[in-house]
Amino acid sequence: MGSSSGSSVVDETEISPLLQPGTSSPTPDEKPSSQLSILSGVTRLWRRDSKTDTNLEDIATQPSVFDNPKLAHHFRPSAQYENLHRFDPSARWTWAEELPLIRKLDYKVTLWACLAFFALDLPRSNVSSANTDNFLDDLGLTTNDFNLGNSLFRVGFLLAELPSQLLSKRLGPDVWIPAQMIMWSFVSASQFWLRGRRSYLFCRVLIGTLQGGFIPDLILYLSYFFKSSELPFRLALFWLSNRITNVISPLFAFGLLHLEGVAGREGWRWLFMIEGAITFAIGCWSFFCMVPSITETKARWRPPGWFTEREEVIAVNRVLRDDPSKGDMHNREGISLRLLWRTLRDFDLWPLYLIGLTFGIPVQPPEAYLTLTLRRLQFGVYASNLLCIPIFLLTSVTMLIFTPLAERFNQRAIFGALAQIWLLACVLGLRFLPADAGRWTTYIVTGLLISYPYPHPVQVAWCSRISNAVSTRAVSAALYNMAVQLQYIIAANVYREDDRPLYRRGNSVLACIGGMNIVIYLLVKVYYTKRNQQKRKQWNALSPEEQEVYRQNTTDAGSRRLDFQFVS
Repeated sequence: MGSSSGSSVVDETEISPLLQPGTSSPTPDEKPSSQLSILSGVTRLWRRDSKTDTNLEDIATQPSVFDNPKLAHHFRPSAQYENLHRFDPSARWTWAEELPLIRKLDYKVTLWACLAFFALDLPRSNVSSANTDNFLDDLGLTTNDFNLGNSLFRVGFLLAELPSQLLSKRLGPDVWIPAQMIMWSFVSASQFWLRGRRSYLFCRVLIGTLQGGFIPDLILYLSYFFKSSELPFRLALFWLSNRITNVISPLFAFGLLHLEGVAGREGWRWLFMIEGAITFAIGCWSFFCMVPSITETKARWRPPGWFTEREEVIAVNRVLRDDPSKGDMHNREGISLRLLWRTLRDFDLWPLYLIGLTFGIPVQPPEAYLTLTLRRLQFGVYASNLLCIPIFLLTSVTMLIFTPLAERFNQRAIFGALAQIWLLACVLGLRFLPADAGRWTTYIVTGLLISYPYPHPVQVAWCSRISNAVSTRAVSAALYNMAVQLQYIIAANVYREDDRPLYRRGNSVLACIGGMNIVIYLLVKVYYTKRNQQKRKQWNALSPEEQEVYRQNTTDAGSRRLDFQFVS
């Protein structure tokens, strides 16, 4: 999808993995496959060319290492790979066959993933809605207690990330993800019986622990079905569901908080109970909706399965031709301690962990305090919920524009820096806003801050792409998300009780972090550019015979291979 950031390391006639940074095979000219099946107007941003009359009967098969006899055997899938019986390096297909298959994958996998993320985010966002109904006062809590609850939620989430991912890799995401959803739904609904600080904090840490690992689990699951160039937009839709939750949750709250007084209970208690029941239903349905792999879609309740034999051949080979590393282990093969340690010490992934640690801090406190800010500005309970909706709708729009642009121009770090410039400008506006500024002025500045182009989908796909191995991808996704949870813990303690209501000190801290983030993104760009130059120099210093010996005998794996380049 993206163009190479440097010259090829070996002759292009060999179909070298280095022809495209971050992939194991070159990507052909843009074809109808770039016209993704969801939100077609937005997906035009993915196109590099202006051709719209490409013949659907043209061959869609992507050139790859499997087309070269000298290289093919080095990248053949593992004998344990669950889809090995459909692997056929000689298979060819047309765009007329591939496009309907992509649409089917979107309907079967992407749409379900978005609904699953909705079930994840509803228990996280309903506390904000409860705040508009005097939730803190009813339980005798302060905003510092609220901060502590958010921090403990993230601590539980963080500590469960890696164990959950390892368990999911052993059991399979199709088993572990629905089980997680059902467990956290029970705890979320049990908040109906909250009595005070202790029960509130216990429920927050337990929900976080049960939700930990869900996001990297689901990202790994999506990577089984989609090519590396297709994954970022699916992840953008994935996080779009997060923003849609932030739109739907206030609407739910608007209705459910009217249950105030039913059975002598506060409205926020009914909010927790009913939304917990909704996520429980989605979790149960997911047991019947998810499949183990492309070729394992038949079940007692789904006798025909999802695909014909021909579709399975196309689905398996299109993914492997894009990234042969996806066939290096079984999808229910556990991660050994050796593989875990190898990923932990892969320093080439650390720059992305650093980005994950800090990129969202400038926006997190204003977003977490949004409903409290609206109530302070004298907006009513129901108005405060409804006024959240335009902000999160705008956030969805900026994210859907930002994500394909970053991929299209093959400049993830540069676009990340641009997003930080947006944040910095808005945080400074909030910091120096006069105390007597009108409530609508404060609302607009805060809304623009929260609606910045969210770079997380780009960065998750970036991490997946440069991992270059299933085992590495599974662990690196968890480690990146652990860094993001640490970010939330840091951000949850920036706004303090003694700094309210304008949080001048807190916004000064956020502005400093925003400026630091711009520098971090640019340094990461420089780092990966330099690493690619080093690897190209080492590779070109080898003779063709030495390169062949390297491919046959190297113990380097994933991104450590000399015949692999990073995207940035």
